[in-house]
Parts: sequence; C-alpha cells; structure tokens
Amino acid sequence: MARKTRKQSEDDRKYWVAFSRIRGIGAVRHHALISRFGTLAEAWRGTRSELKEAGLEDGAVRSVLNGRGEVDPDGEMERLQKAGVRAITLDDAEYPALLKSTDDAPPVLFARGEFSPADGLSIAVVGTRRPTPYGRQVAEEMTYKIAGHQVTIVSGLARGIDAIAHRTAIEAGGRTIAVLACGLDMVYPPEHSKLAREIIDHGVLLSEQPLGTQPRGDYFPRRNRILSGMTLGTLVIEGDVKSGALITADFANDQGRDVFAVPGSIFSPQSRGTNLKIQRGEAKPVLKVDDILEELNLQSVPQQLEMQQLIPATDTEADLLRHISKEPTHIDEVCRQSGLPVSTVSSLLAMMELKGLVREMGAKAYVRARETAGTYI
Repeated sequence: MARKTRKQSEDDRKYWVAFSRIRGIGAVRHHALISRFGTLAEAWRGTRSELKEAGLEDGAVRSVLNGRGEVDPDGEMERLQKAGVRAITLDDAEYPALLKSTDDAPPVLFARGEFSPADGLSIAVVGTRRPTPYGRQVAEEMTYKIAGHQVTIVSGLARGIDAIAHRTAIEAGGRTIAVLACGLDMVYPPEHSKLAREIIDHGVLLSEQPLGTQPRGDYFPRRNRILSGMTLGTLVIEGDVKSGALITADFANDQGRDVFAVPGSIFSPQSRGTNLKIQRGEAKPVLKVDDILEELNLQSVPQQLEMQQLIPATDTEADLLRHISKEPTHIDEVCRQSGLPVSTVSSLLAMMELKGLVREMGAKAYVRARETAGTYI
C-alpha cells in the first residue's frame, strides 16, 4: 500500500517500531490507524473505542491494549541502536520503491548496511537448498554475469542457491541484499554468519521481523513476498513443486513482476517446480543471462543509471508522464487516461518515483517531480 514519503520524526518512528511488535497489526491496519489518528504516536495512546472506530476488530484491539503494557517504544529504539540496526518505515524515502507499490508492503523494515540508488535495479535469485552440480554451476555463472551488469542480487540467505547467489554477487564486485525471516540480531542459518557480515559491507541485511524474533515456519513465505516485491523480476534456479523458491515465484506472479526459470532435467526432483512453471506459462525459460537482461531492459545498466535521471526509460513511462502534472493526479485517473491496468501503472509509477520523475503525495495521488528533456513532454 503506497504512502506519501515524508520526513519522519524520531518520536513518530518509535511508535512505528512499537506497533511492529503488536501481533496482527499489518499494513492494512497500520493504514487504518493513521487514517483515524493522523500519527501512530496518537494511535498508541488511543482508547478502546477510538481503536474500534479505526476499524480494528476486538482481537486486534486487545492486542494493541495488551501490547502497550509490554512494549516500551523508547526501549525499542535503544535496542536497535545497540544492535546497529535502523528502522525504515513506509514514510521514508529510503524504503524500496518497488516494494512500497505492493499491496502488502511491510510498514516497517529493519536494516543493517546501506542502500544504494542502484538497488532499484535488482533481481531476486532463489532456488533449492539442495542444488545439483548443474544448479550450482548455473547459479554461479548467471549471478556473476547479472551482478557484473551492476544489477543488485536479492535473495534469502538460505542454504543452497540463495547463499551461492549472495557469495557470487560479492565475488563479482556487485551489490546484494539478503532478506531474513528473523530479527537482525541473529542469523539463520547460523553457519551463514560470516556471509551475513560480508553482505553488510556490500549491500543490506533486511527483515520485517523485530529484534529477538526467532525464525518460524510461517515467516519464510512472508519473507518471500519481500524478495519478489522489491525486485524487477525473480529468477528461479532449481526448485521442487512445493519449495520456497516456487512460493517466491507465485508472489512475483501475483505482484505483476516477471518470473524466470532455468529448465532442468525431467528426471530431477529439483527441477520439477521450475519445469512446471515454464510449462504453465508462469515463468519465462532462461537459457542465458541475456534472456533476463533483454526482457527487463537491463543490458546497459551503467548508462541507464545515468540516463534514468534525465528522461523516461520507455514510451509507456513517457505516456504516463503526459497524464501527470504539477497538480496531484490519482492513480485511478492515470489508469483511466492511459488505458493501462492498475498493476502496470502502480509498478511503473514506483520506478518513476525512484528515478525522480514523479512524486507520490499520499492517497495514491502523484505529481510530476520535475520537467524532462526531449520529445517526451
């Protein structure tokens, strides 16, 4: 759920962090609380009746009231500072723009390491925890070439393909982001602690889970929606039908992002999921890295990173700009005038915001951030 990007006070931020501790208060209820109270600081002090007026059900109201007696907002910020972790909220410009455009964007992300503007051009690389020699070779070669094009590699720090992707991106001199299913004061699996430290030096460790949160089975699928949501596309290298990698691909499909899959042996269990995705038309088959780069228009990223600050990258972006002025225009009006579906317009506007072409003013209304050169206007 996209929100207005604004400068946020530390006093307000601590309540975002505090609410992240409250079970059952996700993106939709965060938005409802802010709509009713104006800020989460006010929502934290809300009465039972006021919380119900915000649309919270009885169970959620009880969670908030009980949580206020257990969670100390100031103490949460002190814990983050001591752990070297910072909280990034939906109101922060640092929040990944593509992820912000998804319907279930986490209200708060916790991060170690620094984002780069180049991270807006990123690909998720996921796969089985038990890769075959073929899968390992493919992961190393493709990740190395993708990272060599200055495209950020995003994965989940899991055993197998994930770890290979992170390590190879670093070896290629590229950037990589690891999304964890636990608090950032721990690493799972623990044998990847050294790799996690290296990732901080070459990218970011990221999680929606507060400090002290142990990894849990249902946290991993939720983690996967972040992998797919913050990237332009997802590459699956080996995965069985019910694997976590295929869950990530499903999220990418639902979010309107591109899914790529490497074909494998029909006799290999590790390739059943990827082959099935290709057969169903839910993933584009990948035989070489150029298949991905050409599909996502990433063949010349260094030049793109320079030019994306000057002009729209595609005719579609240019067309959308024609429907956006210095006065706020709602996304529904942009869809009506452009004739494009809301999922397409939402993703494009997120990328255009990252480039500095448009700015969201809140409630999914956009203005043109600056004039652009050439024949696009």
